[in-house]
Amino acid sequence: MKKSSLFLLLIILASSAIVVRLIPHPANFTPVAAIALFAGYYLPKKWAIILPLAVMLISDLFIGFYEWKLMLAVYGCLALAGIIGIIIRNRRNVVTVITSTLLISLSFFLITNLAVWLFSPWYAHDWPGLVLCYTLAVPFFRNTLMGNLFFVGILFGSYELVRAGLTKKVLIKTLIKTN
Repeated sequence: MKKSSLFLLLIILASSAIVVRLIPHPANFTPVAAIALFAGYYLPKKWAIILPLAVMLISDLFIGFYEWKLMLAVYGCLALAGIIGIIIRNRRNVVTVITSTLLISLSFFLITNLAVWLFSPWYAHDWPGLVLCYTLAVPFFRNTLMGNLFFVGILFGSYELVRAGLTKKVLIKTLIKTN
């Protein structure tokens, strides 16, 4: 990918994610984790971590920062999504992408809610408190999962359609030149 194309893609992805985080939306229904997975899968590896964390940092400047331990859990989960994208980048198939989307959604749910239970005063620090924390978080998990599946479908699907179209154009031009 040319540097100019990469730069344009990064700007489009970042600005879109920031806007989605800033406008009213269902809780946890954002493209940030999908962008992290996408960046790890298709872009130079460093962007798998830099892009989602930059999106979060910029949008949190407007939304507001919160308990640093919880932010660390959220930001860490998004970095993990990018790392998973890097790990699966050589396994180019739909099943791997969907499985990875499920994995990043479940990881986000388990890690961030464990952090909420550990570092907030909202729940008793015992087994019933942990169960209550996860139980009350289920609606947020549904939104996380639906958002990740939706945005992964849009990002990966759009990219592959564009790539297939470009490949087709190059193939046609090559065939015309050789004939």
